[in-house]
Amino acid sequence: MNMIEQLEAEEVARVTAGKTIPEFSPGDTLSVNVRIKEGDRERVQRYEGVCIARAGQGLNENFTVRKISFGEGVERVFPVVSPMIESIEVKRKGRVRRAKLYYLRDRRGKSARIAERTTGHGMETTEITTSKTELRRQRDAAKVARREEAAKERDAAAKAKAADDAAAAAAAEAEAAAAEAAPEGDAEA
Repeated sequence: MNMIEQLEAEEVARVTAGKTIPEFSPGDTLSVNVRIKEGDRERVQRYEGVCIARAGQGLNENFTVRKISFGEGVERVFPVVSPMIESIEVKRKGRVRRAKLYYLRDRRGKSARIAERTTGHGMETTEITTSKTELRRQRDAAKVARREEAAKERDAAAKAKAADDAAAAAAAEAEAAAAEAAPEGDAEA
């Protein structure tokens, strides 16, 4: 891995910290929650549509989502790795045989529909993806809990060591004071 790839990987890790980006491909119906800044306020806007293309890789990867709004086709390009994207949710998996679905621009109504991809085991792929995502979240939460518990144990051990050191120092001072007081007491007697 060269230096540029390493820097890009670090930036991707920094931007996506705490967020999970689901696996999706063209043909999938996505719900993208985007942060919108209006003046001094910030809000989250949901944009739901069909992913018609993915392009690029690493930091430069983006995807195009198309939806029909009031009878007009609207397409929006989002970067996959961006702090402005709150979350991406896969609503349903589509079965397509193309990487770029630009032909959907010319279609209307039933001809613009995309068949849903299923596993054939009575379970939809979105359910499997959701369960995998949920397992990943649970593992991450357990990892964070273990780290917090270890940090608490380290803090408790440090406090106990500090208390022991303080008690030892106090005992040493008392012993030194007793040693100083003892020769003076012997000299007086």
